[in-house]
Amino acid sequence: MIFSKSKNEQPTFDPFKIQEGNSRHGKLNDVYRLSWTEASLFTGQKTGESVGKSFDLERLRVYGLVFVVLFLFLIGRTAWLQVINGDYYYKMAEGNRIRVERIEARRGVIYDRNNVPLVHNQANFVLYLVPSDLTKNADDLNKMVMRIADVLAPMSARQNLINSTSTDEQITSKEIARNIFAGLDNVKPHSLESFRPLFVADGIDYDKAILLYLESANWRGVVISNKIKRDYNVESKTLSHVLGYTGKINDKELAKLGDEYLPIDYIGKNGLEYFYENQLRGQNGKKQIEVDALGKEKKILNFTESVDGNSLVLTIDLQMQKKLEELVLAQLQKTGLTRASAIILNPNNGEVLSMVSYPAYDNNLFARGITHNEYQKIIDDKNLPLFNRAVAGEFPCGSTIKPVMSAAALQEGVINESTIFTSRGGLRVGQWFFPDWKAGGHGVTNVKKAIAESVNTFFYIIGGGYEDFQGLGVDRIIKYDKLFGLGEQVGIDLPGEANGFVPTKQWKEEAKHENWYVGDTYHLSIGQGDLTTTPLQVAQFTEYFANGGKMYVPHLVKTILSADEKSSQKVEPSITKENIVDPVNTQIVREGMRQTVTNGSARSMNLVVPVAVAGKTGTAQWSTKKKPHAWFTGFAPYEKPELVITVLIEEGEGGDINAVPIAREFLKWYFSPKVASSTATSTPSR
Repeated sequence: MIFSKSKNEQPTFDPFKIQEGNSRHGKLNDVYRLSWTEASLFTGQKTGESVGKSFDLERLRVYGLVFVVLFLFLIGRTAWLQVINGDYYYKMAEGNRIRVERIEARRGVIYDRNNVPLVHNQANFVLYLVPSDLTKNADDLNKMVMRIADVLAPMSARQNLINSTSTDEQITSKEIARNIFAGLDNVKPHSLESFRPLFVADGIDYDKAILLYLESANWRGVVISNKIKRDYNVESKTLSHVLGYTGKINDKELAKLGDEYLPIDYIGKNGLEYFYENQLRGQNGKKQIEVDALGKEKKILNFTESVDGNSLVLTIDLQMQKKLEELVLAQLQKTGLTRASAIILNPNNGEVLSMVSYPAYDNNLFARGITHNEYQKIIDDKNLPLFNRAVAGEFPCGSTIKPVMSAAALQEGVINESTIFTSRGGLRVGQWFFPDWKAGGHGVTNVKKAIAESVNTFFYIIGGGYEDFQGLGVDRIIKYDKLFGLGEQVGIDLPGEANGFVPTKQWKEEAKHENWYVGDTYHLSIGQGDLTTTPLQVAQFTEYFANGGKMYVPHLVKTILSADEKSSQKVEPSITKENIVDPVNTQIVREGMRQTVTNGSARSMNLVVPVAVAGKTGTAQWSTKKKPHAWFTGFAPYEKPELVITVLIEEGEGGDINAVPIAREFLKWYFSPKVASSTATSTPSR
């Protein structure tokens, strides 16, 4: 080794000379080399300087911070996977081995009040796929789908088919296959959605269903199932508006209802089927199973029995429904008209005994599967057959409002039983003339005659006043219209009920930018102008005068039966309004309605119906180019009413012309000795 020594210093090691020595003594370089750190020890450099250069503390802090961030990210990701989304991934993992299958409850049946079935349950074969179980081999999947399509084809356009928008009556195998692949493309792989059933088709013929069931034993993720399809009583077509129908759940409904339903389920779409969905559907059972590699059941791990849906016993009497429908249709055919509605209530409890809305539709078309052409024909019909006119139609009520006006004027002391006005054919106010329907007028008129003969002049005066006589005025008219249930829903157990409309001064100023004039009050007093009601509302306020002072909530369900029919829940009558006016004033109005039949606008039924009838006709103007609507509303027998009947014939010209004949013939039929004896026991409310 080579050392150097300076004056007054100890010998030091010179690494550079070692390098030189290495260059001169070649093997020394291979035998021994010193690092820069080791060299510093020999050169007398301070230890602190060496450590500082080898372990940079600033860089160490950066590395530490990076480490902490990565560690926190790892912890956060773990929490996200195991805590927040743990249930999601657990279900995915378990879904590969353990499945929970539903055991579908049977939907409840619907009966009329005499226990006549109005709907039946029928078998419905449904094919669906479980995307997560399908083979991942593209060729095998293609072969399987094509085989399914070949078995199903040709399919009727009436059947439900995944993604189908075909307008053809027959759907080919190519279209079926294309629709299946399109449906699979919409399912995100490796998601919970992939474990949910993907609907393919329903209404499958028995032979095809059996063939698919046998072949699906070797197909991954293909299931053929038996679900319930509704079959509705065809004896009364107009019951479609009451019963409604069921259909396959759509995406919007599925998103709203959440986990309660699956894409292959059927739900109530309209009518009672919709309103009482929760009662009718029952509670599905559960079967926890272990599946094999094909997704087929290996063994049952757990089992919960389903509870079938409750059945409904309606207030509707099928025989009454059929007769009323028959009479309405006959009158429409006779006159060449196309739209009408009619309602029969029990005035003692609010039960709806019959409800007719015409035109109607066949709800079996929807329950079994409706074709595009059939549906297009229905929605293109200008008479709107899907529209329940009895509860959702809003019409000017015409003179049927006059009993309400009379009761209000009597109650407010504007008139009494003896108050008289002379009808000379109408009233003139400035340049405006407000006519009676009878040329020359009705002469001296009191409140009973005004109701019986529908004297407009009388109601103009008690409503809006005339000269020195102060009438009710718009505010009090509105008050009593609302007390008698106008302008709001009556609360019947059907969807889609309309409110009707009661105009006010404020509304007219805001909507039409016009002031309220006395002419507006006159129109409101006789049920014209902007006032609109539903036939159901008219039937309800008629009920008040029939029973002497009570308004019930109209209802269509009489009893709810348990699935085994061992227990029942009776729907109790509910009074919504009572004693709106004093009984004495109610009786005066009743007597005026009785005179309508004995010597007024409905006298054509006086000697025909075997019991005493009271009522009110109405002729409601609604267009300057079309005929007015025809109304009749009344009750019978007069002393102890059993029925309220309300009839509306749209564009029927006059209530006495087209509405009264329907009510007359129905009451004649119902109260004939033969019918009365047969219904005395079958209609418990009588």
